[in-house]
Amino acid sequence: MAAGYAELLRTRHAARLLAGTLVGRLPNATAALAVVLFARAEGGSYALAGALSAVYGVCNAIGQPLLGRAVDLYGQPRVMLPASVLSALGMALLAAVGLDVLWLAYAAMVIAGFFTPPLEGGLRALWPGVLKREDRVHAAYALDAVAQEVMFAVGPLLVTLCVAAWSEGMALLVINLIGVLGALSVVVSGPSRRWRSGPREAHWLGALRSAGLLVLIGAFFFVGLAMGSIAVAAVAYADERGGGMVSSALLSALGVGALAGGLVYGAREWPGRPESRLRLLVALLALGYLPLVLVPGVVGMTALTGVAGVFLAPALACAFVVVDRHAPKGTVTEAFSWLVTTFGVGSALGASVVGPAVEGGGAVAGFAVAGAGGIAALLVLLSTKRFLGDPVRPTPDGSTAENDRNGTVEPGFRAGHQA
Repeated sequence: MAAGYAELLRTRHAARLLAGTLVGRLPNATAALAVVLFARAEGGSYALAGALSAVYGVCNAIGQPLLGRAVDLYGQPRVMLPASVLSALGMALLAAVGLDVLWLAYAAMVIAGFFTPPLEGGLRALWPGVLKREDRVHAAYALDAVAQEVMFAVGPLLVTLCVAAWSEGMALLVINLIGVLGALSVVVSGPSRRWRSGPREAHWLGALRSAGLLVLIGAFFFVGLAMGSIAVAAVAYADERGGGMVSSALLSALGVGALAGGLVYGAREWPGRPESRLRLLVALLALGYLPLVLVPGVVGMTALTGVAGVFLAPALACAFVVVDRHAPKGTVTEAFSWLVTTFGVGSALGASVVGPAVEGGGAVAGFAVAGAGGIAALLVLLSTKRFLGDPVRPTPDGSTAENDRNGTVEPGFRAGHQA
């Protein structure tokens, strides 16, 4: 398994692009924590801190697909780097003005959120051209999902270290400067400079005219909702069990489970159509959430959350492949950005919806919301199977239909089981 990933990362540009993208996305991964810490240090209430963070999140959700469409139209360097700089300037504005002029603080969050560069979707658009071999692309999607789990674990720690060494304002500046350097590393690379999206049909809906993509967006909205609710439910469980580091242990176990699942999933080839396998993976993901309502002792609960995380990274990796197959030509970055955005919006909504549930029924009710989210995601996929059919339709001249931009089978699939 390790040898396969090592071979992938030895491919020219692969390690640089993966590392640069993860570093470039660091500001986005840490924004919620960094903004709340800064607002509290400036004397703001939790309500104000939450409102600033929410504005950032909403604007990020709006900006990602729009910037993704711009990348598809104009290329990565002309969009990614300016967007990264503008986003960093938004955070620098917040650090400079503080909370004394509230409208400026909110404006800073609008700028920082909206102009967050769609590096995640951009990387997935680059993988086929960089890795060439289809099996490596499949493994790269899985490794990408796993690496994100590591980043979301390390990012908050880095914010905390910056605050301890300097201040909350400096943490905002340092994290966003690092993010700009990461984006710069990506856009000056040869693959990013040479990459061009396929010719696209002029359509105001862009990637959203794909019925298959709409299905994925609907399903992963509920997966995100489940993830957001688990984070809050874990805190409620910790409060019921004496607090301390219990919630951190549960969330860490969730991340470790996702890390292990993603590494195993990406290390081998899987037969069958990716659309069918995605339904199975989401079913297993939902099944893993249901036992959380048992809320056993801390050791048992840590084990259950670890199991609950196992199928998250595989489901995301498989979803990336399905997006690639169903995105209309010329919209791949936008399509990936829509999936990322929807997952994030679902997570934010889950964190807000689960609050009243926890207040009324404790941690059990909170984890029940997560289970309901997983089941809803599965029901979306099961009730819309006809929209996730095989997107490869040969044309009279022997070429492939619009929705398969690579004109190939799913990366990593054996002959005889081709999609």
